[in-house]
Amino acid sequence: MLGLLLGWSALGLAASLVEWLRPVWVVNGVFLAFFILIDALLLLSARPLTVERVLPSRFALGVSREVSLTIHNPGSRPVRVQVFDGLPFTAETEAFPWWGWIPARGWCSVNYPVRLLRRGRAEFAPTHLLRRSPFACWLLASRSGDAEAVPVFPDYEPVLHYALLALANQEQMMGIQHKQRKGVSREFHQLRDYQEGDLLSQVDWKATSRRGVLLSREFREQRDQNIVFLIDAGRRMRAMDGSLPQFDHCLNAVLLLCYIALRQGDNVGVSAFGGVQKWLPPVKGPRAMATFLQHLHDYETTLNPSDFSEAAAQILTRQRKRALVVLVTNLRGEDAEDVLLAVQTLRQRHVVIVATLRERSVEELRDLPLETFDDAVRFGASHLYLEERHALLREVGAAGAVVVDTLASQLPVALANAYLQVKRSGRL
Repeated sequence: MLGLLLGWSALGLAASLVEWLRPVWVVNGVFLAFFILIDALLLLSARPLTVERVLPSRFALGVSREVSLTIHNPGSRPVRVQVFDGLPFTAETEAFPWWGWIPARGWCSVNYPVRLLRRGRAEFAPTHLLRRSPFACWLLASRSGDAEAVPVFPDYEPVLHYALLALANQEQMMGIQHKQRKGVSREFHQLRDYQEGDLLSQVDWKATSRRGVLLSREFREQRDQNIVFLIDAGRRMRAMDGSLPQFDHCLNAVLLLCYIALRQGDNVGVSAFGGVQKWLPPVKGPRAMATFLQHLHDYETTLNPSDFSEAAAQILTRQRKRALVVLVTNLRGEDAEDVLLAVQTLRQRHVVIVATLRERSVEELRDLPLETFDDAVRFGASHLYLEERHALLREVGAAGAVVVDTLASQLPVALANAYLQVKRSGRL
């Protein structure tokens, strides 16, 4: 339309200089107005496009999944259309805007990958359509399709990876170590033929005398023990590590350890603190993973500070049986008094693992070149911060807790190894 109007305006400028062009300019103006009006009427009278969206049943946080749009054209003419799906504000995709032709009385499919960067329920609004008129003078904006919601769970890909490796007894490929150490933490499982390297104390002499061949007792880790996760949901866990907050990295690690503990035959529960009051009593069994996914998927951080001593007191009230309490947080030097009190409170009845995340951005400051005074100040501040933090972790370890201090990307494997180490030690 703008091109036609510009050409008509140029003709009008020429008509102002050449008198015989004036009737031509008027006639062209009438035809142009009629042409534009007819194009608008054809667009408004056309049957509307319809959109059907197919969503996955669930999303994993930060994991790309495919969404399918099917655009139907019930009209008798092909349509040129621009599409932009009604994505949640936390979605990432490079597929839109999409331009294409929809054939007459036909349809067209648009499949695109999308990543959702926030847990909970993601709301997909109706699809935005920008339809071009038959003679390309007008664009008509409309919305079609239904609003839909889909749950976004923590990233359970490490859990699936572990499950597949576990089927082949290859957990060590993920870095999870199963050291065969016999001790009070292991219970009798079955008798088997003696193998070279078995301890003499492992030989069952009564069964050997009855069968006439050497038989050894095989043990496995004790089962039906209680594991409780104490997850910090305070404001400090909102710090970003890569594209995700540290809190989401913690949930991914908790999910993997839940799977491992359930596979070991233990009971697993979850509690949160720092402005969030949620509690899932210990459960076990093959269906418990679905319960954990449903329970964890809408956990959110708050702007509240984290009260470690209050959280410890609540665990003592909620979990009276002896358990392994896994505190997942981000410790700093100023937390010393509160954290030590919490560890001492929990140690009255439970075994404690304190898993704390290192902040990658602070550690990177130590590796930057020192070229200005500001660089030196930042280096000194980061060094002091890390020294205070290391001193606190030494005190936490001296108070009887198992300390896991690692980057967010390494937390799942480090936490799993700490859990297996406690199981082997017989401290539960």
